[in-house]
Amino acid sequence: MTNLVSKEIRLKARPVGEPKPSDFELATTDVRQPGDGEILVRNIWMSVDPYMRGRMMDRESYVPPFQIGEALQGGAIGQVIASKSPKLAVGDYVQSMFGWREYALAKAEAFQKVDPALGPIEAYLGTLGMPGMTAYAGLMKIGELKDGETVFVSAASGAVGTVVCQLAKAHGCYVVGSAGSDEKCEWLEKVAGIDKAINYKTCGDLDKAVGAAFPKGIDVYFENVGGKHLEVAINHMRPFGRLALCGMIEQYNDTAPRPGPSNIIMAVGKSLKLQGFIVSNHLDIIPAFYAEMGKLIKAGKMHWQETVEHGIENAPKAFLNLFSGANAGKMLVKIGPDKAI
Repeated sequence: MTNLVSKEIRLKARPVGEPKPSDFELATTDVRQPGDGEILVRNIWMSVDPYMRGRMMDRESYVPPFQIGEALQGGAIGQVIASKSPKLAVGDYVQSMFGWREYALAKAEAFQKVDPALGPIEAYLGTLGMPGMTAYAGLMKIGELKDGETVFVSAASGAVGTVVCQLAKAHGCYVVGSAGSDEKCEWLEKVAGIDKAINYKTCGDLDKAVGAAFPKGIDVYFENVGGKHLEVAINHMRPFGRLALCGMIEQYNDTAPRPGPSNIIMAVGKSLKLQGFIVSNHLDIIPAFYAEMGKLIKAGKMHWQETVEHGIENAPKAFLNLFSGANAGKMLVKIGPDKAI
């Protein structure tokens, strides 16, 4: 393993509005062998996620911004091909935040070993990974879900939304989700098993469609979209309802602030709780998350979809497709073969 060269995607320019292919560049870098305490990983899968758009801005946030001219970061699954650490051995499958590159070299502590027996290794970037844990934290901790409640999920066919929907159904809830195509709605109803899916692009008046789907109101709203979806949810929340604010992809590419929900005053009279959250603040959920997900997968009650681009050079394309709704379920990039060694 000498003279290894790794291709990687770097941020070339900070996007203004919706990102463009020219905001990224493909570069190569030499890969050295690991030093004491380090491991070398050949990445097999990587994830692209909407939150990465925020890291492309030069602003303070819960994670530092990406830097111009440096490789981007994000979830990745790979296999150890060289190790000088007793913590991880050659052949182990690991998860890291060293995506957007073919090879990752770092201290062993920067990687987490994953169990391929629980599910396909790429599932650790979706249903069994950060999106799945986000769904679990938002629904169970922030949304304070109780068995048998009514639940509305926006972007229900996405990586987070599909897990939210199926977790809620597993707890005996009445679940309605919104999605942007008839195909996505059909999958939600026939495979994920939710009670009703609303195509927000063709339903006409979204407020009327949601009202018809929830004649007795909404107990928990899981927010992934923002804008009109949030206003509609507030309109139909039941007293003491909870709104878990996970993301607002409709606004990620805005170049100027938008007005807030015009009906936010209803949160007072209805005694609503609206709370944003970041999954990294809730890592205490990991044991409970894996315990519940393992049972649901074994029982055939947890399904997921994946949209896959192939080759590190197509990672920007995969990321850009998130904002046009081109993905069904988790958007992934296959970097290399399932076994790196």
